[in-house]
Amino acid sequence: LLGIPEVERVIPVLVETEADLERIAGAAEEIARLIREDETFAVRTKRRGKHDFSSIDVNRVLGERMRELTGADVDLSWPDKVVQVEIIGDRAYISVLPGEEFRKYTPEKIDARKLFRRLTVVQMPYWGDYKACRSFGEKIGRAAQAFEVRELIIAPKEKMDAFELMEFLRGLKVGQESRYSIQREAYPWKVEKVPVSVWDLYQVIRDKRRNKRLIIITDPKGPTLAEVKGRLVRDMHHAKEIVVFIGSREGIPRGLFRFADYVIDLAPYMTFATEHGIPAALVSLWEVYEEFLRENGEG
Repeated sequence: LLGIPEVERVIPVLVETEADLERIAGAAEEIARLIREDETFAVRTKRRGKHDFSSIDVNRVLGERMRELTGADVDLSWPDKVVQVEIIGDRAYISVLPGEEFRKYTPEKIDARKLFRRLTVVQMPYWGDYKACRSFGEKIGRAAQAFEVRELIIAPKEKMDAFELMEFLRGLKVGQESRYSIQREAYPWKVEKVPVSVWDLYQVIRDKRRNKRLIIITDPKGPTLAEVKGRLVRDMHHAKEIVVFIGSREGIPRGLFRFADYVIDLAPYMTFATEHGIPAALVSLWEVYEEFLRENGEG
């Protein structure tokens, strides 16, 4: 199997049992010998099919039983061993693997949430066809939740059709819920939903022009990120809140530029699609900020 490129990895199954919480917990006695008391462990579950329990329920019940039998501590970030549970339909397959195979979050990597927890996105809403409003709302809601930003503010610049805005916000909620459910299953830490509010665009910039707030507008009329990154990353580092304004269909009104600390062109001669605004801006800001942290030994 290892000679077949389509096979990503082979996991030896130690226990096969019914997809039932009690049966899965009972399997702990057969695999407990593989984890020493001085080791740490975590339980990871992937579930396919419909069941009357969640993956989190399996992690909790089996994890507690393993802890009782082995005396080992649970470590969700960097465990020595991982108890892998694959549930397919009415069968459960259990394995014990080295923890390093699952270490996506290693100590040498800087946690990007150091930046995004201080970052507020001000997004102009999409307007027009109802179906398009809902579709773009879903993509924007999913993107904002994916980055776990401090807050998402939906900010119309002027009077707009209430039902178009309603469809956009409905889509946004669907997108956020979709991403949040995946994060709850995938991350070893607690995930919070990003707060979402609606506010007039001009009032947002009036309110955010306060001490230790950094205002960034993304627009092709500004200098490139490379031109300003030296000053920008230092200001980002000291800011209590970083506020990023992103347009939709049309850019941020030019009258706001004079109130911004930075107007930045993320990709010269290119215009991002509305749904790409948040990922493009936040990934670009993180790249230059991570470089700053490493250069200053603050990883």
